[in-house]
Amino acid sequence: MNKLFLILSFLFLSSAMSNAQIKDYPNLNVPDHTPMMNNTWEAIDKMMYKVTTEGNKKVYTPHYPAELKKLEHKVVELPGYIVPLTSGRNHSTFMLSVLPITQCQFCGTNGIPPMVEIFMKKGTIKYTDEPIKLKGKIVFNPEPLKGNAEIQVVEAELIN
Repeated sequence: MNKLFLILSFLFLSSAMSNAQIKDYPNLNVPDHTPMMNNTWEAIDKMMYKVTTEGNKKVYTPHYPAELKKLEHKVVELPGYIVPLTSGRNHSTFMLSVLPITQCQFCGTNGIPPMVEIFMKKGTIKYTDEPIKLKGKIVFNPEPLKGNAEIQVVEAELIN
């Protein structure tokens, strides 16, 4: 009985403290990360998949809408968060996302956030959980089923 009372008291106090903190800032909608979406990310986010069947197997083929096709072979500036593909501190190839890796990228109702694969022009970039900004050329991977991401930024350079 004492344990039950103790647990209920703890839950009540925790809830009360949380509500007190929220009540002090009712109109603040503070994001848990720096928003990265810009026009380039908006276009990238429009990529869809055409689903076909070959035998008993479903095949997902990327479909690039006109807005995204306009960016192919163009140099763009893209802010985002590093998502490493391998272990280590320094990376010359990695994914760039609008969300930090510390957030669960497969939870919630919005699905997987937009990401592109980055190939640095030269050298490596040190992993950070802070946002970075890159400049590079967007290319589409003609055979993503054989590996690598559908949308890539090649000859990328750090600009911040």
